Amino acid sequence: MSRALLIIDLQPDFCEGGALAVAGGNAVAEAIVQWVTSRRGNYSAVITTQDWHIAPGDHFSDHPDFIDSWPVHCVAGTHGATLHPLIAELECDAHFAKGRFAAAYSGFEARELNTTADLGDESGLLLASWLRSHHIDSVDVVGLAADHCVRATALDAVSEGFGTTVITELTAAVSIENVPALHDELRAAGVSLVSCN
Repeated sequence: MSRALLIIDLQPDFCEGGALAVAGGNAVAEAIVQWVTSRRGNYSAVITTQDWHIAPGDHFSDHPDFIDSWPVHCVAGTHGATLHPLIAELECDAHFAKGRFAAAYSGFEARELNTTADLGDESGLLLASWLRSHHIDSVDVVGLAADHCVRATALDAVSEGFGTTVITELTAAVSIENVPALHDELRAAGVSLVSCN
């Protein structure tokens, strides 16, 4: 079995002080770095995804509903869209960008980011194709936010046929009160939930 670690959307705009901050985002970044440092040999690949918005339509709103529309965040080429500084220091095998021209929550909507100056390149491999081309058959999913992009990525990973685990302590949710229902949904879909211990 060949396993990849998917680090979802650990970006300054989603961490404390960012445009759309998730409480605990910086702590999640630190914990992921510790996890990768001690367990890098368990993974055939370590992969990041990033929101990388150029013109995502009504995904951005001056009057967001925080369900389908949001304040401006993770604009391609800006500091807020870069990887969290701690995550940027990790040795990763590939980086994927999503949401250039439409809303995108799942990492499986993302294409390989060939350069940090990419302002519209849609030619990169989709995540599922990249994983299959590297003979990956299972994924661990971590990052932000548990109840949005981590959720969508995990559900799509199962749909794509990958063995899927969410490491719960390496995520943080926008709405803490919804986490029990989220975990029930993920389990029902076939996602395994594990802690760091």
